[in-house]
Amino acid sequence: MPSVKVDGIEIEVPAGATVLQACELAGREIPRFCYHERLSIAGNCRMCLVEVKPGPPKPQASCALPAADGQEIFTTTEMVKRAREGVMEFLLINHPLDCPICDQGGECDLQDQSIAFGKGHTRYELNKRAVAEKYMGPIVKTVMTRCIHCTRCIRFAQEVAGVEEIGAIGRGEGMEITSYLEKAVSSELSGNVVDLCPVGALTSKPYAFEARPWELRKTPSIDVMDAVGTNIRLDSRGRQVLRALPRINEDVNEEWASDRTRHAVDGLVVNRLDRPWVRREGRLVPARWDEAFAAVEAAAREAGSSVAAIHGELVEVEALYAAQKLLELLGSTMLEGRQTGLAYDATSLAAVNFNTGIAGIEHADAILLVGTNPRWEAPLVNTRLRKAVKRGAKVFAIGPEVDLTYKVEWLGNDASLLAKLPKAVTEAFGAAERPAIIVGGGALKPDGVQAASLALVESLGLIREGWNGYNVLHFSASRMGGLILGWARPGGIADVIAAKPKLVLLLGADEIDFTAFEGAFKVYIGHHGEAGAAHADIILPGAAYTEKSGTWVNLEGRVQRGERAVFPPGDAREDWTILRALSGALGKPLPFDDLGQLRAAMGRDFPQLAEEGRASFPWSPPSLPAGKPKGEIAYPIRDFYLTNAICRASETMRRCSAEILHGVEYAEAAE
Repeated sequence: MPSVKVDGIEIEVPAGATVLQACELAGREIPRFCYHERLSIAGNCRMCLVEVKPGPPKPQASCALPAADGQEIFTTTEMVKRAREGVMEFLLINHPLDCPICDQGGECDLQDQSIAFGKGHTRYELNKRAVAEKYMGPIVKTVMTRCIHCTRCIRFAQEVAGVEEIGAIGRGEGMEITSYLEKAVSSELSGNVVDLCPVGALTSKPYAFEARPWELRKTPSIDVMDAVGTNIRLDSRGRQVLRALPRINEDVNEEWASDRTRHAVDGLVVNRLDRPWVRREGRLVPARWDEAFAAVEAAAREAGSSVAAIHGELVEVEALYAAQKLLELLGSTMLEGRQTGLAYDATSLAAVNFNTGIAGIEHADAILLVGTNPRWEAPLVNTRLRKAVKRGAKVFAIGPEVDLTYKVEWLGNDASLLAKLPKAVTEAFGAAERPAIIVGGGALKPDGVQAASLALVESLGLIREGWNGYNVLHFSASRMGGLILGWARPGGIADVIAAKPKLVLLLGADEIDFTAFEGAFKVYIGHHGEAGAAHADIILPGAAYTEKSGTWVNLEGRVQRGERAVFPPGDAREDWTILRALSGALGKPLPFDDLGQLRAAMGRDFPQLAEEGRASFPWSPPSLPAGKPKGEIAYPIRDFYLTNAICRASETMRRCSAEILHGVEYAEAAE
């Protein structure tokens, strides 16, 4: 390891580290605009200047200079100070005085660094350059006169998102950043460029002029738009969440978030259920809580033990546990969470888990995708797969061809291919040190696919010392938690339908075929007036994920907890509290009265859920009949932007769907 001195402090740095990284290891702050830890080095803003000996007697860009043994680095000399002031003066020559109206104000790198490293005046007296605005779609607002040409957005689009739709035209002072042909950027990760932009050139269009950062209360939470479990921060004012931003978690989402995660929050205040409803004479009418509970009690008395519960895609583990305990008290074990018709053996949790881990999959060197479109089902798993491809991994896929943003060898769209893989696949996996298979929701519907995929564990050598390459890619935030609790019948929801329950408890379930439960009394606990509420006999208004403290388990079995950011609207309540109150009305009270007691009881029954962190599932695959998989595979997500009730209520998500996926053109008013 090279040994260097930084302002007289001698430290050792990893081989290949840059001078900038060496300075950070020594605790010195180095200003920068173009440099970013997760992007390639551009070296074009020149703000990170330091003095290095031995070397030429001039400031050098520390981000692009390798650290070498014996270097002496100086970060506070008069030469460095004057050089940084000069760079900042040049950067501000054409930058407009927009701070009072700029959404980046208060969290702007340019503001912070101009105060810390710039001069207090300018010598430039000519007119400032003006740049025409660019159009990047419904997510990103552009004010390109503010752009300082750091190229972070370009590098992110090309290297992380894999969508080369942002670039530079012109040279020198005439250079401009633009989306080619000024079309909406089609990446489902485009909102990340707003966080990357060190000035106010790229800001959030839905959040424009809404609030200043110091007005917002910041709450750590977990995203529920997919099964990745993105760590997020909810920024709220009063009783409304105004934005969701990613938190850094290297094992899960790094520092990125999908556009659904960021911008579906405007759907939290639209089409909400804020009071109980009871169906009378074929119509839903508002009711009091005691009236709604009395109606449920009458239906439960008539149903006896013929009770079923079905959960949706966004439900937290606490509500699932409370509902499960309530059904036990009613004498039923009819629980199911795969409302769209998936049916697979979930007796072994390792056989339905993403065993490689989200961070681990980027180290795989041969990957087979079976019935999954990770770009839509788990965008932040797809970024890891891009990393694996950059490292030299070969990717093969069975399913309908889509653009995954990296090179894929498509084998066809028939599940029977699993029984006899082409020679190119077996050869690649035979030579691989860390082979992996990813089975998606689209592959778990045709008969025999689960058994055929598990058979590949041995034939392709997926499990080795310190490596388990068998992965199932879930796309629902509540799926893994529900499977741990046992919300999975052998025949899926078809078993529940065949049992003809008299009372059905729907926990945010909006995707099921309601005609199959026409004769049943349906109680819906949820937060949006969607299909589940429309078909229900009783509606009990619940809380959205931003309005409750909850536990979610992501696709790799990682237990994570989010906190409540705002309160539910009107008479809506947290789901587990509704179930606790309902159990009392039914004369079978649940044995917990607060969240702490509930979590303690849940931890005793299911130790995997007692503590945050990645749960361990020993490999013990189920013994399934061999069978012959056959039939075409269809991906479970048809519209990335409209996958759940919150997204469908969001004006931003509806516009993204219309414009990016369906080609609808929107006229932009002149500003």
